[in-house]
Amino acid sequence: MSKDTKNRAATINELITTVIENQYGLDPKNIRISGAFHIKQGTRLTEKSQRYRNNYLLLRVGTAFGACSIEENALSDEIAHELPGNVVYSLLEDERVPVRIAALDAYFNLVHPHENNRRATPFLLPGGTAVERAQHRDAAITSLVAITPGMRVALIGVVNPLVKAIESAGGICLPCDLNLRKTQDGQLIEQDMYKVIHDCDMIIATGMTMSNGSFDVLLQKGRERNTPLIVYAQTGSGIVPNFLDNGVAAISAEPFPFSQFSAHDTTLYLYKRRGCPGVS
Repeated sequence: MSKDTKNRAATINELITTVIENQYGLDPKNIRISGAFHIKQGTRLTEKSQRYRNNYLLLRVGTAFGACSIEENALSDEIAHELPGNVVYSLLEDERVPVRIAALDAYFNLVHPHENNRRATPFLLPGGTAVERAQHRDAAITSLVAITPGMRVALIGVVNPLVKAIESAGGICLPCDLNLRKTQDGQLIEQDMYKVIHDCDMIIATGMTMSNGSFDVLLQKGRERNTPLIVYAQTGSGIVPNFLDNGVAAISAEPFPFSQFSAHDTTLYLYKRRGCPGVS
């Protein structure tokens, strides 16, 4: 990460510009995509749980992966054959947002791996069933926050265990998701993000907000009103640490392979902004 905090990127596009300008010591013109994956995944953890339809673009560069969760049919299946062989530099200028995000994520996971970041605390996700690993992952996310009774928590990207964790702590969950209509317990889910972040005390958001363009709005909200923004990132796990202390208060960063793609031990990395109310 750049040591020059005076010129830190304020948006995703500004961060892309810093990479294009080769500010991190590894020229993106010399880094080639060796593999691309377009993954369609369905999930239903228990008989009574909701069904999820997930889609991902994954890019491999050297020893690192970059990931972007995408809406269904956002990219053609041919994308997996189109992108290998391209250099990161060219993909950072691609007109498709998910391609830019996956390339940016791959770049930072290669240049600044979490295991070398002194602010990252490793959190072992033990091997096990899909349910067990999801429970451990959600426990890691909730360990980052200190929710007090009556706190209004906007949840951007609904994960039902987080809804329950917020409510169990006495918080008021304000769920928002583009693809879900109700939580598992029947609470209506808002689709307009602006309605839930307008008057909240904390925001917990998925990294997928980077692929639909809302992440920069959340960053600005965090800066202007000092609203703690906690990001749980599979999408952009290598990107979000660039905004720690600069709009982001805490991060649960999970690089590939994600918990749902492995039954074995994997590691995610927790980051916290120092002295931030609402961050434990």
